[in-house]
Amino acid sequence: MQQTSTSSPVLSSSESRNGGAPGKRIAAYLLAEYLERLGVEVVFGLCGHTVIAMLDALGKSRIRFISTRHEQVAAHAAEGYARASGKTGVLLTHLGPGLTNATTGVANAALDSIPLVVFAGDVPSYYYGRHPHQEVNLHMDADQYEIYRPFCKRVYRVDRVEDLPRITERAFHLARAGRPGPVLVDVPMDIFSSDLAADAFRSVPAPMARPNIDAAAVDQIIDKLAAAENPVIYVGGGVLSARASAALASLAESLEIPVAHTLMGKGCLREDHPLLLGMTGFWGTPIANEKCRTADLILAIGTRLAEANSSSWDPRYTFSIPPTRLIHVDIDPAEIGRNYPTELGVVADAKLALEALAAAASGKTHPSRPGLREEIRRGREAFSSNWTQQRESDQFPLRPERILSELRKALPEDAFVVTDVGWNKNGVGQQFPITVPGTFITPSGLATMGFGPSAVLGVKVAEPNRAAVALIGDGAFSSNMSVIATAMEADIPAVWIVMDNSGFGTIAGLEAMHYGWDFGCMFSCNGKPYSLDYAAVARACGAQGIAIQSAGELGPAIRQVLGSGVPTVIQVPMENAPTPTPGYWNINDIYRKGE
Repeated sequence: MQQTSTSSPVLSSSESRNGGAPGKRIAAYLLAEYLERLGVEVVFGLCGHTVIAMLDALGKSRIRFISTRHEQVAAHAAEGYARASGKTGVLLTHLGPGLTNATTGVANAALDSIPLVVFAGDVPSYYYGRHPHQEVNLHMDADQYEIYRPFCKRVYRVDRVEDLPRITERAFHLARAGRPGPVLVDVPMDIFSSDLAADAFRSVPAPMARPNIDAAAVDQIIDKLAAAENPVIYVGGGVLSARASAALASLAESLEIPVAHTLMGKGCLREDHPLLLGMTGFWGTPIANEKCRTADLILAIGTRLAEANSSSWDPRYTFSIPPTRLIHVDIDPAEIGRNYPTELGVVADAKLALEALAAAASGKTHPSRPGLREEIRRGREAFSSNWTQQRESDQFPLRPERILSELRKALPEDAFVVTDVGWNKNGVGQQFPITVPGTFITPSGLATMGFGPSAVLGVKVAEPNRAAVALIGDGAFSSNMSVIATAMEADIPAVWIVMDNSGFGTIAGLEAMHYGWDFGCMFSCNGKPYSLDYAAVARACGAQGIAIQSAGELGPAIRQVLGSGVPTVIQVPMENAPTPTPGYWNINDIYRKGE
């Protein structure tokens, strides 16, 4: 039964000065110290009256608090930090509009299996149901936390201060257990300021042994792979998040099996590895799609075989299962058999599974495939050669292929490339060489526009000594340019390269293809293309702003800013050219033009 008192508990002046009653302390300060014990280095968020007590506690702790100008920015930044660091991202947000503003970023993390813990302030517990300021109670008293139920692994509301330690421990455990994802901890503001036993935060998440593959399954899989004529190993983001690239390479090389990957799996092997086919699906590569379609056996690891990577599951393009047989290894049992019939499903950690498989494959006899590596080389070169002229073109506005080419030449191998959606995501997945695992960071499941400009902040915080560049469209960047101000305040020398085609270019291309115009997709003013001066916006914030005036200026500009230590926007006018689409997307059969 909910507390219905209409007055708030009042601490005496001596209790306030002493931080709580004898033997007790105020919960917010204990929570901040507990986060330190858990290894939390940074919290991203935004202020609000429900979280002021927590802000004071963070301000007196060793934890860095990075305040953003919008909660979606904070959520994406926390996600970027988690992806680059391998740790759990932490977000602090106000109730109501604060929590709803963060929704998209938290949902993006959920669909890409990124661990986050979200602390959200709430109305005072003793006002539940009276509709105090910003309470969401249209269906149930104080039910704002229900907004996150569809995409969080677990949603907790702290109804008693004594429950805060247990719930926080559970949140950090669940964020990383099994398939990683976000967990919400909803805290009424009076609980942040309530007394709690000084030793209340005793428990920490227990060390976990990840689920391993059993020996019988290892033998069965290796026997099947070794007997197959045209096997393919197909990997997703789970292989990268498990840090399993070395084991993957060992398995592929031992049995001479080609490797294809999803968008999230890009970087699973060095781009120049002779067994790497490339990305599959609508924006994939022909050799990857064809090898997967004609395989007699596919070992899929750490992937959900999603629509875009599977050409809308149409058997004519990427996967023909059956007759191709499928073995599926994933940490989430719900994904096995979801999209394709599976001959053998294994619930296991990708790294542990690949290490066991690689060990068993060493020295295993398998069919000779003497021409395979040459076939892969020719297939990849044939596709890549279609864009040689564009990569070298001096036209202005620039071709997108030239932008990618200049960026790759200018960046160190271990630099992070953080993309948004559009040409930057699809083109990078298809055509941009990644040689260091984990350096390609992109939104996949939710494909959120606005991810890239914000996520690069968290990436750079996680890895301050490595370059981090956000490659983004102008549609994404103009939606929230406050990231520049955040970078200035927090001294985060991120670099944003804005591929400026004056609109939402990918959707404009789809509409033009099916309906003959790009209504509602391109930016215009008085009938002419409209583009903001993003470089001037950066300078107005105190950052560097560079407007590229010719194709030859881009490479030197990137090299110059990488060592500057200053947040920088490089604005690059770009032709609105479509990303090549060797695969298939069902939406193109759905559109119908009418009058």
